[in-house]
Amino acid sequence: MAAVTIQDVYKSYAGHEVLSGVTLDLHKGEKVGLIGANGSGKTTLFKLIVGIESPDKGTVTISGSATVGYLPQEPDLPEGARLIDAVEGVFDGHRALEAQLAELSHQIAETHGTPQEAALLERYDRLRARFESAGGYDYEIRLREVLGGLGFSPDEYAQPVAQLSGGQKCRAALARMLLSNADFLLLDEPTNHLDIDATRWLEKYLANYDGGAVIISHDRYLLDRVVTKIVEVEDHRTTVYPTNYTNYAQAKRIRRLQAERDYQKQSEWLAHQRDYINKTRYAKDSAKQARGRQKYLDRMEADGKILDKPKGDAARLKLNFGREVRGGEMIVRCEKAAKAFGETVLIRELDFEMTRGEKVGIIGPNGVGKTTLLRMLLGQTPPTAGTVRLFENLTVGYYDQEHRDLDDSLTVIEAVRRVRPEVSEAEARSFLALFLFRGDAVFKRVGSLSGGEQSRVLLARVVWQSPQVLILDEPTNHLDIPAREALEEALSLFPGSILMVSHDRYFLDRIVDRLLVLAERGRHELVPGNWSKYAELLTQREEAARAAKERDRSVAREAAERKAAQSGSPGGGKQKSRSKYALKRVEELEARIISHESRMKELEASFADAALMKDAAKSKQLHDEYHALRESLEELNREWEEAVESQA
Repeated sequence: MAAVTIQDVYKSYAGHEVLSGVTLDLHKGEKVGLIGANGSGKTTLFKLIVGIESPDKGTVTISGSATVGYLPQEPDLPEGARLIDAVEGVFDGHRALEAQLAELSHQIAETHGTPQEAALLERYDRLRARFESAGGYDYEIRLREVLGGLGFSPDEYAQPVAQLSGGQKCRAALARMLLSNADFLLLDEPTNHLDIDATRWLEKYLANYDGGAVIISHDRYLLDRVVTKIVEVEDHRTTVYPTNYTNYAQAKRIRRLQAERDYQKQSEWLAHQRDYINKTRYAKDSAKQARGRQKYLDRMEADGKILDKPKGDAARLKLNFGREVRGGEMIVRCEKAAKAFGETVLIRELDFEMTRGEKVGIIGPNGVGKTTLLRMLLGQTPPTAGTVRLFENLTVGYYDQEHRDLDDSLTVIEAVRRVRPEVSEAEARSFLALFLFRGDAVFKRVGSLSGGEQSRVLLARVVWQSPQVLILDEPTNHLDIPAREALEEALSLFPGSILMVSHDRYFLDRIVDRLLVLAERGRHELVPGNWSKYAELLTQREEAARAAKERDRSVAREAAERKAAQSGSPGGGKQKSRSKYALKRVEELEARIISHESRMKELEASFADAALMKDAAKSKQLHDEYHALRESLEELNREWEEAVESQA
């Protein structure tokens, strides 16, 4: 049974049609990616589901037992509360149950041995069942797990909501939503303001989440790893693809090619029929046949069997950086470079070189100095120690994620002509059309544009400089998927050098051939290859850490065995017996731990199987098993530690 049913829904604003005849079922437990160009109606669909908007026609039905949680792009948190209180408020009902259990426990103690005791015990059992089904006493652990996973440190818990940045508020609202345990989560761009580590954590959390989720996201890597169904909003309608993003993109290309072939084939056949009819309609021996063919064509048209010409790709961003003006071999050199703000060290003893033609990505958690490093290279802020050099006589195109180079008072065409004042208005308008600014759109004020439109203006300025070097700070922010793909295509063909900060792993995979990874406390490392290569390295390190943990267990077990052997001295018979039992207990626990970890590793590998992603029921079954194993493993580890300590 569907948790949410959308039936033949229409929605318009001021005569502008947004959704037309949309029918869609969302089932419990499934993870769905909702994609489409900016302004296509994705957020409108969310608002219809939660009742913020009403359809002009059609129905939206939520199953009577289903709860739906909605995370909008703009967070709604109590400004007067602390961060921890704002997020923890989701457990108000939970805490009320806990308080009721405590009160009942007190009453049971007072009425022990009286007729009232049985009724109170029955009520206590019912209430405890509700409490445990809602997570029991683990809610504080879950709270800190989610806050930590989304990048909050304990030092930030007491910070007032009013003092949080916009990105922190969005992360706090996401934490609150994830902890709500709603049957269905509607997440509108949940990875905005998340760094790569937090996004990886969110992927695992959503993959293991018992409820369902519909995710609006431009993060194609996340869509590949989490969702089992793609719903595309295009031309006011929805199309369902039972797969992840990459398979959807391939299926759509095939579908479009097939539609074009079918249209071309039918058009040729229709042209032949009409030509025959025109030539023979007045001939005595074939006029009857001509009239029969015309009637057949008329019936085809009346029945809607004449194919419309398939629409090509929506208007796409077109970038052409022109020819490279050859420069020197060396582009960037950092020698023992460091940067600190007071006691806070961002970069420590960085040695890094970049040569002509290289494409390097800079990644790392928020706040470790990625943008600061770019500004050091551009001379906007000096290093605290060492040297940072961007070699002279290079034409550099800089994309600032904060759009500080844009003057809100200028029109689009004025903002772009500032970098090439010698060109005519007609030439500038033709150039801006490549960036989807057509007609009167070139005369809009920059300050009135959306974030995505401002990004396109800034990209236009960068491209028109025909740079030798591109320095890009989060260039895909605010861009929808088609715009990101167009930018990827252009950058992959760019003959010059690229140094860019990005959290978009799909984008990094397409563009870079080396990564500079910045970490906390000034640490850094250089990694050959793109994001996928680095992800493999991270997996190897995680496996090595697990192996080290196994070795530690083995060392502890051997120490326990030696202690048990020593306890076999004369007069220690009873102690020897207890030690044997304890050793047996440790070995049994270790065997179960190894078995659990082995099975979890098998399940993790299976989650990447595209065939499994198409089977929602099987996928949910395996994710449920994984979640249960993870909880059991935590308990086994605690028991193992207690068993080892008891032998000390």
